[in-house]
Amino acid sequence: MDNRGSIAVLTGRESQIAERIAWGASQKEVADDLGISRYTVDNILRKIYQKLHIGKINELSAWWFCTTFGISFDLSPLKRSIGALCLAGLFVAGEMVNDWQFCRYRAERVRIERIIRIKE
Repeated sequence: MDNRGSIAVLTGRESQIAERIAWGASQKEVADDLGISRYTVDNILRKIYQKLHIGKINELSAWWFCTTFGISFDLSPLKRSIGALCLAGLFVAGEMVNDWQFCRYRAERVRIERIIRIKE
């Protein structure tokens, strides 16, 4: 039987490492912060991945934030879609407020291309 439906319990050290990785720290930063070797962090991460049945740091981050903030893993597709649309709406609204440049990277690239064309 698959254990994906059950809630995995991490040890204290595993929890420390999972939290730091979830917040974006590198394995080296975690090792330096906790005073352990990078290889120890790597081994503990492998154990965490096995317990949680995951294989990527993104999945670990999602698991940590969901369990920490009480977000259900069993959201229906409709609720997930509504949540995604709300987040996308917030993103678009934030971009529109910031100088009406919906995509700042693209806007900057287009501006630079126009300058180059004018100079030619």
